[in-house]
Amino acid sequence: GIPTWLGAHAVPPEHEDADAYLDFVLAEVLPEAAQLAEAADVFLERGAFDAGQARRYLETCANHGLALRLHGDQFTEAGAIPLAIELGARSVDHLEATGPAGIAALAAADLVGVLLPASALFLGRPMPPARALVDAGAAIALATDFNPGSAFCESLPLVCSLAATQLQLSPAEALGACTVNPAHVLGRADRIGRIAPGYAADLTLLDASDWRYLAYHLAGSVVAGVVQAGAVHWSRAAY
Repeated sequence: GIPTWLGAHAVPPEHEDADAYLDFVLAEVLPEAAQLAEAADVFLERGAFDAGQARRYLETCANHGLALRLHGDQFTEAGAIPLAIELGARSVDHLEATGPAGIAALAAADLVGVLLPASALFLGRPMPPARALVDAGAAIALATDFNPGSAFCESLPLVCSLAATQLQLSPAEALGACTVNPAHVLGRADRIGRIAPGYAADLTLLDASDWRYLAYHLAGSVVAGVVQAGAVHWSRAAY
C-alpha cells in the first residue's frame, strides 16, 4: 500500500476545538506519522477544518517531507481548490459542491480532482460534476472512498459503473480515471497505471467478452484474477 496520513479529518470529542486538536496532532502525532506515510490529507469543510487551519496543517506536514492532498468541496466550497493549488497539492477529493469557478481553476492547474461517487450515493448527495470537469480539461481520478461513515464500499468496478451511469463519463474515461490518473496522484506515474514496457505488471483480469463490461455490469462480479508485480496474487478459479 501507499500510506497517506489523514490526521485532520474530524475533531475527536476529547479535544476542545479544531485548533486545540491541531496543536496535539502536529506536535505529538506528525513526527511519528511522517516516518510511516508518504502524504498528508486534511478535510477542509464546514464543521471540520477551515482554510486557515488546513493551511497550518498542510504547511507543517510539508515541512516534514510529506506530499499534500485534501478532501474538500463535499458540502460547500470553502477554499479547498485555491489552497491546494497554492500549496502544490497532488489532489482534491470529493468536489460534489464545486462550481464553475472551481472547475476552471482545477482545469488550469497541475492538480487531480478525485471523484467519489459511492460516497455521494451512500449519503444521498448530488454527484460531482465529472462531465463539466473533463470538458473543461481537468484531470480526474475515481476512488471508492472506502470508510465506515460515508462510503462502506470497496468495489472499484461499482465506482466505474457509477461513473458511466451517473457521472456521464465514457467507459474509456472511467478506466483512465481508475488507472493512469491515480498513478499521478500517488507520485508513481512513471511505473504504474499503464500496460507498457518498464511499468509494473499490476493487472486486473476480467471475466467478460469486452473490457467495457467493467463499467457496464452494475455490481457484477467481473474480476477473474489479480496480478501483482507479474505474479498471480488472486484467482477466482482457485476458490
